[in-house]
Amino acid sequence: MGLRTMKWDEWIELDNHYSKYHSDKAARIAERGHKCCKTAPEAFDGAVELLEEFCDYLPQRYPSLYMRTSTGMHNRLTKETFDVTARPLAEDPMAMAARMVQDDLAIMFEKPDGQYYLLAGAILLPGFWRLEDKFGMPLSEIHTSGDVPQFKEKLEKGMLNFFKRIKPDAPVLRNNYFIQVDDKLPWSESIGDEDSDGVGWFSAEKNKAVRHHFFRTERQSLRRLPRSGGVVFTIRTYFHPIVEIAEEPYVPGRLADAVRSWGDDVARYKGRERYEETLLAYLDRKHREQVEQGLVVEKEDDVRSYPF
Repeated sequence: MGLRTMKWDEWIELDNHYSKYHSDKAARIAERGHKCCKTAPEAFDGAVELLEEFCDYLPQRYPSLYMRTSTGMHNRLTKETFDVTARPLAEDPMAMAARMVQDDLAIMFEKPDGQYYLLAGAILLPGFWRLEDKFGMPLSEIHTSGDVPQFKEKLEKGMLNFFKRIKPDAPVLRNNYFIQVDDKLPWSESIGDEDSDGVGWFSAEKNKAVRHHFFRTERQSLRRLPRSGGVVFTIRTYFHPIVEIAEEPYVPGRLADAVRSWGDDVARYKGRERYEETLLAYLDRKHREQVEQGLVVEKEDDVRSYPF
């Protein structure tokens, strides 16, 4: 799973793209919120608990942006005021939570059968998957229905055990990454229309010009909510043009090696055959240019830095 310990002040990350993410999410809520934001009745308390956690955490972590109020929180930039005490709430609690941060959000809850189910979510900027397809599913089915490589063989048992063990005071982080061949953050149009029955890499144009290639990486945090016991995911997506990140020292060579290292199952899952020819030729050229300009390949580990 690639987990690492998370410091508490790292739970929610904001950056200079905050306004774009906020406007994209607000537009998505207005246009298709009933498909992208859902809370099962039995998950309502856990979703409200997440709201309460945000209203406590965000004003402390980012006091110039958020202000705590007697009923919730005020956003100084967007001028939004969130009342998390009103009943009924002004909107679905997960939609309200989504407006507060740049992350997508999901909460898994354990049922009597010992499985964890996706019962609350605000998945507004997913790129490649739809909440309505996964809502109400147990953890294992979410991954098998999405053809996640090697899930049954290598990941399922460890993931289920992890979900049972995770504690409120021991949150963790993980990252993943994809290549996307269009510039749409909310939904990758290259894999098909978001409302069509069948979407997939088979519909993507093959070997588009590299200016259409984007590096998409998710920073996911996982922690247990102390009152409800739900396990909350925050999913913070970073989305950058390949031609931009390829200017970073060592990145072209490292990314080319990573893409070439994928096994057949991972390559299918990430759609490699639709872009590898163009992408790898470009990355190889950029790597050669960096070496010719004095890059010392042997020193890469000494200068490696997050997120690239």
